[in-house]
Amino acid sequence: MTRSLPLAALLALAAAPLAFAPQALAQVQPAAQPIPADGTVLDIVAEGTSTRVPDLALIQAGVVTTAGTAGEAMQQNAARMAAVLAALRKAGIAERDLQTSAVNLAPQYRYQENKPPVITGYQASNQLTVRFRDIARSGTILDALVAQGANNIAGPNLTLADEDGALDEARRDAIARAKARAALYAQAAGLKVDRILLISEAGMPQMPQPVPMLMRGKAMMAEADTAIVPGEQKVTASVSVRFLLK
Repeated sequence: MTRSLPLAALLALAAAPLAFAPQALAQVQPAAQPIPADGTVLDIVAEGTSTRVPDLALIQAGVVTTAGTAGEAMQQNAARMAAVLAALRKAGIAERDLQTSAVNLAPQYRYQENKPPVITGYQASNQLTVRFRDIARSGTILDALVAQGANNIAGPNLTLADEDGALDEARRDAIARAKARAALYAQAAGLKVDRILLISEAGMPQMPQPVPMLMRGKAMMAEADTAIVPGEQKVTASVSVRFLLK
């Protein structure tokens, strides 16, 4: 036989979750770590660096064509882009390092005073993002691309293939600098570093900025043997460390 609970019992059960919710939340939230009273707290902000030679270049290589009709402009563009892609594959660029970034088709207008604009033709463009893993060869390959019809080239963006590794190296350097500085302060104050109470990464790690460069096809053909010089790039990381001195 089924028995029903009294109305007062049902109301008590309904209210129970609300009564225990704050306690449950309090258990989830971590308690703030108290500062020990038997020592001196020292906060250090230190910046670490990692210097590496860039080993990856990102370059935009594209084809721009103009014709009387939209179909002609796209057909000419597709034929020239096919030659550009063939040259890249022949040079050993892997498929994973080739990516179409933009395809555009736009009418071209002639403007006259007090008259509506008149369409004079169409311009088609196809832009390709190319990753060069051998920076030393990228200039020679770019010159070959121009010979195959690439007439809109921008870049390079020189960067690191292992960005995470470079950042971790900079973080380790930042911690080492913070510990050395804490030891210096402790010695000067006649104390010793007891332990680390807190570590936090201050701000966003700084990755190297792109190298600005813009090259057009005709200009590159006039200056054969385009040189891409990698140089060095510095990656930085900043940490905030709280030490306990005794």
